[in-house]
Amino acid sequence: MTVSERMDTLAEGKETGPERGGAEGPAAPSADGLLHASVYTELRRRFITGQIFPDRSFSTRGLAQELGVSQTPVREALSRLAAEGAIQIRSKRKVEIPPMTPDRFDDLLRCRLLLEPESAAQALPYMTSPRLRRLRELDSAINDALDGGDVDAYMQGNFDFHFTLYRTHPHSTLNQLIEVLWLQFGPYMRVVYGRVGTAKLVDQHAMAMDALARGDEAALRQAIRGDIADGMGLIGRSALDAP
Repeated sequence: MTVSERMDTLAEGKETGPERGGAEGPAAPSADGLLHASVYTELRRRFITGQIFPDRSFSTRGLAQELGVSQTPVREALSRLAAEGAIQIRSKRKVEIPPMTPDRFDDLLRCRLLLEPESAAQALPYMTSPRLRRLRELDSAINDALDGGDVDAYMQGNFDFHFTLYRTHPHSTLNQLIEVLWLQFGPYMRVVYGRVGTAKLVDQHAMAMDALARGDEAALRQAIRGDIADGMGLIGRSALDAP
């Protein structure tokens, strides 16, 4: 959903959730507030799904023109993304993704291995047949994207699969921390998948779904750890070992 489409949805009252408020709830956010939130959400999505590449510098003005908005909400969104470690702001005309150094890679990998298996395990008691069916649908779409060589669809599908699982648990703090990690490695993962593909990876998603169906927490944790290790291993070999 583009920024303009998201704004139309909010304006028509189609989007639900605590941010919408109600007759007795908090006041609805202003149009400017919705625009700023929509721009941030869209840029965040682009980083997480790797639609912004690590070897490309970009500017506030360029992003504003691309999104069809003024520079103010873009500037605010970039400041938030910089605070989350996704970018480095050199100047108004130059914004960059931080390089993937060995120390940064090790830190991201360590944090993912700590947080994501735990999030999956916490979601396990809340897993239902409809939710598991949804995960299977998402995994099938991921396989179709791989068969068709559609890296963008694969990246979006992979994010949807993981966070459909993690968000099964009703509390969001842990998942917010995980999303910050995805912001930082997403651009690199997109480049790696586009370069070397994923054909040689073990299907850890299938193992995770089998574990969910059995209610096997240990196997679920192992599948998520394996999925992280496989994907991050591709980044390590491609981004850090390349000449």
